[in-house]
Amino acid sequence: MRNIFNYIDRPSPIHDLTGATKLICLLLWTFAAMLTYDTRFLAALSVGGLLLFAVSKIRIRDVSFMLGFTVIFMVLNNVLVFLFSPLHGVTIYGTKHVLFTISSRYVVTAEQLFYHLNLVLKYLSTIPIVLLFVCTTNPSEFAASLNRIGVKYSIAYAVALALRYIPDVQRAYHEISQAQQARGIEMSRKQTLFKRLKSAGAILIPLIISSMDRIDTISNAMELRGFGKNKKRSWYMARPFRAADFASMAAGALLLVISIGLNIVNGGRFYNPFIS
Repeated sequence: MRNIFNYIDRPSPIHDLTGATKLICLLLWTFAAMLTYDTRFLAALSVGGLLLFAVSKIRIRDVSFMLGFTVIFMVLNNVLVFLFSPLHGVTIYGTKHVLFTISSRYVVTAEQLFYHLNLVLKYLSTIPIVLLFVCTTNPSEFAASLNRIGVKYSIAYAVALALRYIPDVQRAYHEISQAQQARGIEMSRKQTLFKRLKSAGAILIPLIISSMDRIDTISNAMELRGFGKNKKRSWYMARPFRAADFASMAAGALLLVISIGLNIVNGGRFYNPFIS
């Protein structure tokens, strides 16, 4: 059974950081990557993200499904950009160095390939950090982090519940799927895509019903305990900031400052190596 957005508890320096620190660093890192198209900076962020992934002791196979989905989306995005705007890079960088011609409309230029490189680096610089945050942050601690930065605690707790029950929904889907296949419903690749989609209804309907029943049980339990009655609440998983937390947030803030500074130095968001 594949794991999707699951918390993976392992001893590492990344896990030791508080949830609030990881959330703030995620926002700062993401803003820094989104504000600029400086290839050098994005490449550095990509390498840094992969190094942090190694430090966290999260293995590639732990997030292989989401990585595969991201790669497919990244390739599709690049293909569509080229199909609809094959000279977008020429417009951005102001020069045109033709490498070869596919047709009268589709001309492959160095500027366009450089722009696609930046798009790929955008993914490589942000996706590992998002996965790292999800896989190393306990849902309860994440709720405490959201509340700590000003999010209403009822909303923060709802987000934590959603993250916490993703593994339960996955497990229920797997169990229902096995039970339905034991009853003779074929879900393997031997069947056509249409028949597999039709058979999926026999799994999704019981899954939705069981999920709604679980939601009702949780809602009743929270209501009986007076959840939401008070304006504030305490958090069992909340932790105070330590030196490593302040250092991590300072590093994230520094990355954002560098990103803004590069925009000023480059005269815009794009680094242009084609103009000397």
